[in-house]
Amino acid sequence: MALSIKTREADQLARDLANLTGETMTQAVTVALQERLDREKAARTETPEAFVERIMNLVSSWRDVDFRPVTREEWIEAGGDDLDLEMLAAERSEQK
Repeated sequence: MALSIKTREADQLARDLANLTGETMTQAVTVALQERLDREKAARTETPEAFVERIMNLVSSWRDVDFRPVTREEWIEAGGDDLDLEMLAAERSEQK
């Protein structure tokens, strides 16, 4: 069987992988293709039922989350964002 590599990039990637792993180019390409094929198949095999179950599990995990509004101080203490820090600095300077 023949596999024709038609770009320099593909050829170099195959050579680099073979050199790194100590495999022949044929072995390196075969393993790489098999791994990619396995990943692609796995990504496409989720049944609608499995998808619904996964989403339901995610949603049920939210039951323990405290969804109350946070105070400005809690937001800033948790990291806030640049705008919040600027506003807090302005408020503090007004209080002085």
